[in-house]
Amino acid sequence: MTPYTVIALVVALSLAQYAFLAAAAGPRVIIVGAGMSGISAGKRLSDAGITDLLILEATDHVGGRMHKQNFAGINVEVGANWVEGVNGGKMNPIWPIVNSTLKLRNFRSDFDYLAQNVYKEDGGLYDEDYVQKRIDLADSVEESGEKLSGTLHTSGRDDMSILAMQRLYDHQPNGPATPVDMSVDYYKYDYEFAEPPRVTSLQNTVPLPTFNDFGDDVYFVADQRGYESVVYYLAGQYLKTDKSGKIVDPRLKLNKVVREISYSPSGVTVKTEDNSVYRADYVMVSASLGVLQSDLIQFKPQLPSWKVVAIYQFDMAVYTKIFVKFPKRFWPEGKGREFFLYASSRRGYYAAWQEFEKQYPGAPSPTGQLV
Repeated sequence: MTPYTVIALVVALSLAQYAFLAAAAGPRVIIVGAGMSGISAGKRLSDAGITDLLILEATDHVGGRMHKQNFAGINVEVGANWVEGVNGGKMNPIWPIVNSTLKLRNFRSDFDYLAQNVYKEDGGLYDEDYVQKRIDLADSVEESGEKLSGTLHTSGRDDMSILAMQRLYDHQPNGPATPVDMSVDYYKYDYEFAEPPRVTSLQNTVPLPTFNDFGDDVYFVADQRGYESVVYYLAGQYLKTDKSGKIVDPRLKLNKVVREISYSPSGVTVKTEDNSVYRADYVMVSASLGVLQSDLIQFKPQLPSWKVVAIYQFDMAVYTKIFVKFPKRFWPEGKGREFFLYASSRRGYYAAWQEFEKQYPGAPSPTGQLV
């Protein structure tokens, strides 16, 4: 589906197992990271009356992977780009902020015509009816997997990979193997999870709770203010800003790379790369899983073994977006011409293409995105 999704892991270190929050000023809390997780954590604490906060961010900006970059005369998103899960039974909490409060420019992503836009390695399109049959087969296998997923023990002890499920219901020992089947498989799974079916949990992704709860529609954010505006909006509800919206609150410190966290019953000490030292009662670490696995931050004493094992049991997926500007348009236009698949004999080789004529009409020349 859509980009999807890098995981932010929040590690809370409780420094006195049975300690109560101070009744007056409240505890002092350091939050490591000013991405969506860190800023949201600060808001929750502030809403609860805990305002003695210090947010340490390693980069020069708020937002984490929600960050814009100028390319070919327009701002594009380096990381997160979509609001996933809209128009369902429940309201996705981020959708009203994007669509109503901030009124960020957004577009419903139209995947309905994919079957007519699958290209061969040697040029030309595959027959639409043939592709649609392969998509229908993949959907049928996934529906069987969804039913199976609902019967598995909630503890996860019976969980399996999506590939194992595909073998079970499609009877292909190595999963989808033809160029078309591999491109459809990539679109359904890698494009959403940034990982292939062989390492993706069936029980935790089929059905995907985001779509199951909030709806199947996804909306592409293409606002020149950037998707990061959502994070700045949340931060502005408890951090001081100037008239331009810039955060000027001294409780937010940018370019502070945390390298060491020491904790004991008497409190925590956080040291940064520039040799600054900060002390507090509690620390919340909202850095990404990749940071936690890299040992960039040293914990003293080490985290409990059960927590270390949990961190390393997960995989930090790699998702690459490539924005490309061409001197002239060479792809078809019109209704149903937003997404294209390239059916390579090499699985995942530039499989998905999205064109941006509608999303970025002010671009100096036609632009496209390869993912």
